[in-house]
Amino acid sequence: MTLHTVTVRHNFETAHRLPPLAGKCQNLHGHSWWADITVAGPIDEVGTVVEFGRLKAELRDWIDTHLDHGAMLGHDDPLVPLLRDMGSKVYVIGWDAYTRDLSWPTVESAALLLARVTTLILDSLDASADVTHVRVRETHVNEAGWSA
Repeated sequence: MTLHTVTVRHNFETAHRLPPLAGKCQNLHGHSWWADITVAGPIDEVGTVVEFGRLKAELRDWIDTHLDHGAMLGHDDPLVPLLRDMGSKVYVIGWDAYTRDLSWPTVESAALLLARVTTLILDSLDASADVTHVRVRETHVNEAGWSA
């Protein structure tokens, strides 16, 4: 079977910190993150892998709602209640089904998070496609990927 791919690219502004690491990443800091999420599958009778507009809209909406202009923090981070009490947007790694097995908002964790979110979106669209690769860049020189 021949598979075709489509890739959704989106950017978002999110702060994070990684207290378990030595160095400057222990501090709360922000990035202009870029994500490329690739899905693959057979083309349908129309000639598409998935209805691109709906996939883009739902994935971008999830990112904008949960991550953009907020902070990603680990479930043990003492800043979580403080920022939430101040009304800040906080996405907590380790508190939901997407990240239950993760601890801290590394770039690797962000790539896996977006792979899992996209998988559920594809299921909701009843698409015959699967997530094959996610690439997340937190800076122009730092990126991580996830592949099926």
